[in-house]
Amino acid sequence: MHKLSALWRRCRHYGDRGMSTAEYAVGTVAAAAFAGVLFKIVTSSEVRKMLLVIIHRALNLVG
Repeated sequence: MHKLSALWRRCRHYGDRGMSTAEYAVGTVAAAAFAGVLFKIVTSSEVRKMLLVIIHRALNLVG
């Protein structure tokens, strides 16, 4: 309990109580951009072919 109260005093002292709305907006835009890049990579024909080869090899190993 003592550690928790010390942490609260430190946070209160620095005024850091979480992200502001602008920080949430920047984080959301960055996450959306990252998701878009990943989507483009995974749906590209080269990656699709590699994934199909991996799946085919795995299925052949099983039976």
